Amino acid sequence: MSESDPKPSIGFVGLGNMGGPMCRRLVGANFHVTAFDLDAEALDRAVDGGAHRGSSATDLASSVDILMTSLPEPRHVDGLMDRDGTLAALRPGSIWVDLTTNRRALVERLAAAAPPGVGVVDSPVTGAVDGARTGRLTLFAGGAPSDLHRVRPVLSELGRVIDCGPLGTGNVVKLVTNQLWFIHAAAIGEGFALGLANGVELPVLYDAICDSVGDSFVARHDAPSIFAGHYDPSFTLALCLKDLGLLDELAQCVGADLPMTAAAHGAFDDSADRYGAGAGEMHVARRLEDDASLSFRLDGPWTAPWDVESEPTPPSS
Repeated sequence: MSESDPKPSIGFVGLGNMGGPMCRRLVGANFHVTAFDLDAEALDRAVDGGAHRGSSATDLASSVDILMTSLPEPRHVDGLMDRDGTLAALRPGSIWVDLTTNRRALVERLAAAAPPGVGVVDSPVTGAVDGARTGRLTLFAGGAPSDLHRVRPVLSELGRVIDCGPLGTGNVVKLVTNQLWFIHAAAIGEGFALGLANGVELPVLYDAICDSVGDSFVARHDAPSIFAGHYDPSFTLALCLKDLGLLDELAQCVGADLPMTAAAHGAFDDSADRYGAGAGEMHVARRLEDDASLSFRLDGPWTAPWDVESEPTPPSS
């Protein structure tokens, strides 16, 4: 960075359902963003939105102050950063921020292999596609305090940043929040089935859930995708199972059974077997509709997450 341009230059790799909107928000916040994705159409959309076109991830890594990655799975991060040489291309003084929900041990291993003078921050996000589009994500950041201080102004353009502790703790916190989401998501269909089978109308039941101890993010944010019948394909059962597998790894440190988590894992496994791993995440509730011969369709102003309008990025100094 120069005195005339105090903002860091950013390289953004991974322009999918979450990465694409995050990249656009950083462009809207007047950062110099160079983007790259193997998907040519996704890259074209980012360039149309104001990002500069990158020729490869390694070229980005060698020329930016902050490299940000938003990829589906740990294996993609490992392939990009290690086998493809992107990590080795980072220049001294730069920082790699991984926004992927990732394996803690992998992030730590890659950080240990980074060139001298390169910082690493893990900062997985939560808030779904609509949160990415509106800048209302929550970001769980782990890393050295000096690195977190440097990247906070960038991450804050995407939402609220929670400092979680040393490198790797961002992913632990993210997976704990997903653990609770999986349990709630697996349970809400059971609640709908129980009420409907015993004579309660779904609108009444849903109103009661949202204004009682039964309320949750799942009820307010995800139940509408059940009512609409699309079950939210923007996050697939395959990605749910990936995160549940990462939770199984963390559970080995607990020294006690986690029966609710195990039951949720079983429900998502069954859903993927029935409907395919590419089906939307809330197919975990469709199981109850099919098994009990019920319908959870409900008319309402249910805006799909990918149709939520982007909010303008506030001017940044």
